[in-house]
Amino acid sequence: QVQLAECGGGSVQTGGSLTLSCVVTRMTYCMGWFRQAPGKEREGIAAISSGDYKYYHASLRGRFTISRDNAKNTLTLPMNNLKPADTGVYYCATRDTRGCNITSHFDSWGQGTQVTVSS
Repeated sequence: QVQLAECGGGSVQTGGSLTLSCVVTRMTYCMGWFRQAPGKEREGIAAISSGDYKYYHASLRGRFTISRDNAKNTLTLPMNNLKPADTGVYYCATRDTRGCNITSHFDSWGQGTQVTVSS
């Protein structure tokens, strides 16, 4: 079982930026970021494979960038031009088996970090 710990959440105003980080006990084939907005189901927003292929929710492309640093066992998500609709709890997750997309099944999850964007 992979252990994950997210950090970097916080409160910003519309148009602001935050960078989320996720430290893991080991890197996996596929790693992703998910978001759960208040009153909504958790949704995948970005995923990255070991081959550095990246996948994004269509609504986020261009504002968020997923990357992985295998030497540091870290997954990051710089987020720019944040909007109130980006408010929610952000989770990182890992997947060991092949197939990598934001709709894939992920095996291990972090505890989440809160992002709040005010207007």
